[in-house]
Amino acid sequence: MIKFLDLKKINESFEPELSNAIKRVLDSGWFLLGSEVKAFEEEFGAYIGTKHCIGVANGLDALRLILRAYIELGVVKEGDEIIVPANTYIASILSITENRLTPILVEPDINTLNIDPYCIEEKISERTRGIMIVHLYGKNAMHPEIQRLIDKYGLKLIEDNAQAHGCMYGEKRTGSIGHASGHSFYPGKNLGALGDGGAITTNDDGMAEVLRTIANYGSKVKYENLYKGLNSRLDEIQAAVLRVKLKRLDADNQQRRKIAQYYLEKIINPEIILPLYPKDNDLEFGTLNLELNHVWHLFIIRHSKRDQLHKYLSEKGIQTLIHYPIPPHKQNAYREWNNKSFKITEKIHNQVLSLPLSPIMTFTELDEVVVTINNWRPLSEF
Repeated sequence: MIKFLDLKKINESFEPELSNAIKRVLDSGWFLLGSEVKAFEEEFGAYIGTKHCIGVANGLDALRLILRAYIELGVVKEGDEIIVPANTYIASILSITENRLTPILVEPDINTLNIDPYCIEEKISERTRGIMIVHLYGKNAMHPEIQRLIDKYGLKLIEDNAQAHGCMYGEKRTGSIGHASGHSFYPGKNLGALGDGGAITTNDDGMAEVLRTIANYGSKVKYENLYKGLNSRLDEIQAAVLRVKLKRLDADNQQRRKIAQYYLEKIINPEIILPLYPKDNDLEFGTLNLELNHVWHLFIIRHSKRDQLHKYLSEKGIQTLIHYPIPPHKQNAYREWNNKSFKITEKIHNQVLSLPLSPIMTFTELDEVVVTINNWRPLSEF
């Protein structure tokens, strides 16, 4: 069986540093708001390229805290609109509705699978306060047209960088492009903890202070509460683990690129729609570091008979996953949107299949995946 993602092997590849880091925390007897979190915040902020990094409990909290901070700062108020991709994991949208703001869904570009920059302006209204871009599957979603709109309308740019740690946009890392960015360290991410974890990065001093306060029960001084806050903190063990993994992130991302390139070159089944490599569809960004515009968190292929292919690969011992089978606007959680039509988003959700990809995959395993896919032909339907 070729696993989609072998977390056990991935974590073993960091030994003995990983176990030593955990033992260091256990020996310290300090488990929250300690030296490991402080050090990780400094190291991750420096890596991303921002003045501030605030560790939080998970990626969803990171996004909802950003929006909550903007409410407390008077930048947005209940009912205001935040533009967000229709094709995204539901957490992006949950963070908006959790704050009683209004998500305005925008279709993706079928080639990049990210928000279509040229479909945004028509959705901007007098109540629009921000654009949330999602660097989905590890591919940079920022675009000169989005920056033009941010500047023209005076909007906040929020990045959902949960799937794109280490990705570049020109000379900047994603997570440092916008006014604030949310990160997830869910175990399967390119930078993954041993449980839930998240962070917010920003260059805004005032916002960083508000974020830290809200995330700590709304308190700066113990037992004094400035806001109706919540408890959302990165713990010391996860911070220590992330410090170990951060040192190898760029090297691991480069290995992901090699694997992605191997798939792109070797999968020759004409039935399969392969993802576009950045050099094929980012020409307007010039030639600077185009290969770094993608960290290949997921390698997404498409086919109209995706479920057949998914079943076939499973029977051949190759584990694949579907990211994601139901688009947010068709979820029961947002049943008020169920009658809406986002045709490109729906097409993507009906066709996508994620192939195994991780830095510890062998080329023997890759060959098996490639040969098996190249031998597949869809069954005719009568």
